[in-house]
Amino acid sequence: MAEFKHLVRIANTDLKGGKAILFALKKIKGVGIMYANMTCMNAGVDANKKAGELSDAEIKSIEKELLQPNAPTWILNRRKDPITGEDKHLIGSSLIFTHDSDLKEMKKMKSYRGVRHMSRLPSRGQRTKSNFRRNKGKAIAGLKKKGVIRK
Repeated sequence: MAEFKHLVRIANTDLKGGKAILFALKKIKGVGIMYANMTCMNAGVDANKKAGELSDAEIKSIEKELLQPNAPTWILNRRKDPITGEDKHLIGSSLIFTHDSDLKEMKKMKSYRGVRHMSRLPSRGQRTKSNFRRNKGKAIAGLKKKGVIRK
């Protein structure tokens, strides 16, 4: 039997060797439980196997499947990319960089969502009277009482 590894490096992320590979893969940014399960199935690795017990060949096959997935389009996190038009799944630092560049692009073209991001307000229709009071200060109780004027 191969030597047990306490840390396994997959996709530039250190994973704990004591966890099952299915749950250890969730530590990688952009990988959830469904994507991790699909990756293990496509790589031919038992999902309940501990991450520290994997052989080098199994680690390489998992990493290859993570970076170039053989997956249906509904499970991917970047469908119909605005620049290239292709479906892909981003993980790690490329996911962070792409998200930031998308936000910068929205702010630059001054779309509704971009303007809401610039002013640090919610962009998906939530109410703002009681939440998101970052810039307004604390609410003062009793302001709407009849005949009471506060300074």
